[in-house]
Amino acid sequence: MEELEEEESGDQFELNIAVTNPEKIGDGMNAYMSYKVSTQTTLPMFLNKTFSVRRRFSDFLGLYEKISAKHSLLGCIIPPPPQKSVVGMTKVKVGKEDSSSAEFVEKRRAALERYLQRVVAHPSLLQDPDVREFLERDELPRAVNTQALSGPGLLKMINRASDAVNKMTIKMNESDNWFESKLQEVENEEQLLRRLHAAVDSLVNHRKELCLNTAVLRKSVAMLGSVEENSALSRALSQLAEVEDKMEQLHQQQAFSDFFILAELLADYVRLLGAVRCCFEQRMKVWQRLQEAQSTLQKKREAEAKLLWANKPEKLQQAKDDINEWESKVSQYERDFERVTCTVRKEVLRFEVRFVDVVYRCILVEMQHRTSLIFLKKSEIFLTLHRQQCNCHI
Repeated sequence: MEELEEEESGDQFELNIAVTNPEKIGDGMNAYMSYKVSTQTTLPMFLNKTFSVRRRFSDFLGLYEKISAKHSLLGCIIPPPPQKSVVGMTKVKVGKEDSSSAEFVEKRRAALERYLQRVVAHPSLLQDPDVREFLERDELPRAVNTQALSGPGLLKMINRASDAVNKMTIKMNESDNWFESKLQEVENEEQLLRRLHAAVDSLVNHRKELCLNTAVLRKSVAMLGSVEENSALSRALSQLAEVEDKMEQLHQQQAFSDFFILAELLADYVRLLGAVRCCFEQRMKVWQRLQEAQSTLQKKREAEAKLLWANKPEKLQQAKDDINEWESKVSQYERDFERVTCTVRKEVLRFEVRFVDVVYRCILVEMQHRTSLIFLKKSEIFLTLHRQQCNCHI
């Protein structure tokens, strides 16, 4: 924790990333969405203070592939990119412009923005040349082989890695209980967040359905009021339709708030916890490699002892060379394990600090939004009903 505080207390620079202006390029099934990536910064590593580029979705996946290949081996937590959506993108490609297509584009834009913000918030990833190139270079080489890097493909990769490492951990005698307890915490938290996300997602769908049903009710009441011959009843029905119209807007705002403030955040952190598990698994892989090297070294020493016992000096030099080679490998793997262990500990502590901060601010925003909606709902309904009563007395 002290290392993190020292890292945070260093020179403070401004770095703001925004993903905006989604634009459809091309027609038909060859079409794709292009996004404007804007950067404002005071960091001296960048040539300009303000600059922007346009990137397509595959470019974001390509960035993940590059930084993951380099930094995940060191035990870093690599923020996962947004998931692919064949259905959502197909609607956009064929030119079907409806509310679901607009919602999909906005959802992806916001997810890409959060992804980039998490990448540049990581001290090591920010220094990566590929990240700087992504933010600054006008044109990037076309990213290929990104199919497995998003959505189900990425999830399968993580699960396969988990299964492979689970076989290793059976034999691993953990010398530091911190790692064992933290991994258990991460796995438990991931399961709890999955359940919470499912509940919030269901709530969002119910709110959307309630919004649609309220709209149907509003239209029906308005039509009834327009044909009602009794003027007082007609006014009452018209004003009831106004109330339902405001209720519809409130339900829509609540659904929007629940989705973008809660549901999307929970979905992000479910996948981020998967990335946290990956850094634990990388440490286990390094440990497994060390164990195999130590076992090989032991066999080489036993082979040398047999040669000495059998009095075969012509083969002793090769045996000594093999021992020296594997002693060097064991020393290197020990240093690798110590370095990855230190990195994983630091990464998990940083993740926990940021997780608490982000979730706390999210809860505050959600509470403020809900409070304002409740107040607005009560005040508007009260004023409308009061107006109805006054009209009825006239």
